[in-house]
Amino acid sequence: SSFDVAVVGAGIVGLATARELIQRHPSLALAVLEKEQEPAHHQSGHNSGVIHSGIYYTPGSLKAKLCVQGAALCYKYCDQKGIPYKQCGKLIVAVEQDEIPRLKALYERGLQNNVPGLKLIGAKEIQEKEPFCRGLMALDSPYTGIVDYKQVAQSYARDFQEAGGTILTDFEVTDMEMAKESSPESEDG
Repeated sequence: SSFDVAVVGAGIVGLATARELIQRHPSLALAVLEKEQEPAHHQSGHNSGVIHSGIYYTPGSLKAKLCVQGAALCYKYCDQKGIPYKQCGKLIVAVEQDEIPRLKALYERGLQNNVPGLKLIGAKEIQEKEPFCRGLMALDSPYTGIVDYKQVAQSYARDFQEAGGTILTDFEVTDMEMAKESSPESEDG
């Protein structure tokens, strides 16, 4: 077979890339090449599954912007596809007095990054949220969640294939050569 574009690796990044490419350029023949017998066999299927809210990145940075947008898109995609997730939130707890200024700085950073729902809570509220946790103050990040990213990757694979893409498993790439660019007159340019 011959393809216009081949993405190497059927992890979540490769599948998301291929899915986006086929949505934007449906006239191209696209393939994903995967050395394993199934997509998301390595890191994509064996991670913590956290949907990060965007607290930690430098305000105004591309990472901060993409993390906040990505979390919203992840929840939306999971809702559309019926993929279970839990928006369980997260507490970042200060247990020593000298940790409180850093916690407040993290709170301010999260606000600047437009992370939804952030609030600082005291010791009593910490205990109400998490009875086995003790602390002086906590940053409550209710937008943080967890999902099985292997399920998300498998759904991306289905989307890609339904749009006409090809996934070749048990296909290890061992060599690559540079090809000439297509002419500007080609259908997809």
